[in-house]
Amino acid sequence: MKTANLFIVVALTPFMLYGCTAFLPTSKEIVRVPWDSYQDVQAAYEKVARNQTTVHQLKKVGFDIYSTPNVKILNYIDIAATIQNIKYEDLSGGLAQCIKVRENCRGYQIEPKVMVNERHGNFWLDIFNFKRKTKGTGWRFKAIFLVINDVIVDKFWDGDPKIIEDRETKNPLGPLQEAGGLILRLVP
Repeated sequence: MKTANLFIVVALTPFMLYGCTAFLPTSKEIVRVPWDSYQDVQAAYEKVARNQTTVHQLKKVGFDIYSTPNVKILNYIDIAATIQNIKYEDLSGGLAQCIKVRENCRGYQIEPKVMVNERHGNFWLDIFNFKRKTKGTGWRFKAIFLVINDVIVDKFWDGDPKIIEDRETKNPLGPLQEAGGLILRLVP
């Protein structure tokens, strides 16, 4: 009986010490879009020409306003709010035109992103909430198209081609750290 228990302990010890990080949670945050990478979406964006590309042509390069998920439709008030600190004469042609025609202008904001978060480090410190290390990697692209009469009059973009984030959370009291807040909420 003792040898069987000893055998089990010896057999499981390497898994408990080495393989435990495989049991740590991993999360993915992916905004579903037709592009696989930052470079793909940027290449599609570059195919859109100001004062030439129509909303129908925009769909052909992957920016389908009504079927691509997470597209935000902006009215002229949303657009004006983002540029309130810029003088009208300093605005680009398409942006100034958009503000001038008011309701006849729409903006379409598309923000594809991919983020993968993986926890790493000591399994036992993590599982008991003493110390958690998380590494996040991914990319984000944001495109805004201004449309008047179904023609793209202006476009803007920004983004993060390579996101790398390291987070470390320490809780000296481990699982009791969050229990304190729970107790305070329970006390009337």
